[in-house]
Amino acid sequence: MSGVVAGFTVIFVVIAVGYVVARTGVLGAHGEFVLGRTVFFVATPALLFDTLSTSDLSVVFSSTLAITAVSASAIGVLAFVVALLRRRPAPEATVAALSACYVNAANLGIPIAVFVLGDASFVAPLLLFQIMVLSPVALGILDVTTSPGRASALSIVAAPFTNPIVLAGLAGLALAVTGVTLPAPVAEPFALLGAVSVPGALLAFGMSLRGARVLQRGGGTPRSDVLLAAGLKTVALPVLTYVLARWVWGVEGDQLFAVVVIASLPTAQNVFVYASRYGRGVVLARDTGFVTTVLAIPLIAAVAALLA
Repeated sequence: MSGVVAGFTVIFVVIAVGYVVARTGVLGAHGEFVLGRTVFFVATPALLFDTLSTSDLSVVFSSTLAITAVSASAIGVLAFVVALLRRRPAPEATVAALSACYVNAANLGIPIAVFVLGDASFVAPLLLFQIMVLSPVALGILDVTTSPGRASALSIVAAPFTNPIVLAGLAGLALAVTGVTLPAPVAEPFALLGAVSVPGALLAFGMSLRGARVLQRGGGTPRSDVLLAAGLKTVALPVLTYVLARWVWGVEGDQLFAVVVIASLPTAQNVFVYASRYGRGVVLARDTGFVTTVLAIPLIAAVAALLA
């Protein structure tokens, strides 16, 4: 439990710093915009490249990958379809889907995996799935549906592969598959730039809270959308993950505990960064991220009490 508290304390402190930065105006009127684009175009691609290029594929390609992939995909598709049925535009439906299934596996998942699960490798399969499947699909939809004019078949297929995050993930995975190790002077700049991604995303998230009221009426996003996404993320995803792991894949013990804890992590700040980049569903991503982060503390504590 101390690991959970420690991990969330770090998150809230950095978010609070971002809020103070916005309140004081030290980064100017466009600070949040510039920081968000820096995280999206520079820091996050560097982090993904550095993480995947040195990953152990025997750990990544395991039953945990299958469980997390199926459960996250099912919840994401459900959220997307429900949003469309509620007559939400495709970009907002995409952000809703990400808010419901894209978990904070990097900046919160890794410390919790270390402190609570005792092994950071538990997070690797979910990181790979989110980087190589969820992100390309979601960013491709956002690219196509927010572009002016009618998208061609070629542009739809090519859209994910023009995105810096997807390209960096593919490049990192290629190095891991081929076993190529970059020289230190070449690899270290990626690690250095990647270190900006996590605090940068949290700072940008904190800056977005200035003047904002979570679940506020008339904020441009219905509160029911936020509550639906948060409910799917907080309740449906962990429950579905448990059912699949326990009764479909026959997982027990520490691995069962690990996959459910990982599914209980809150919505990633990456979703807010993506929404900000395209200017769609920003309030939905921000509010869902905040609500699920607050709820994740008692949720993970309850999972630990039941399964540990």
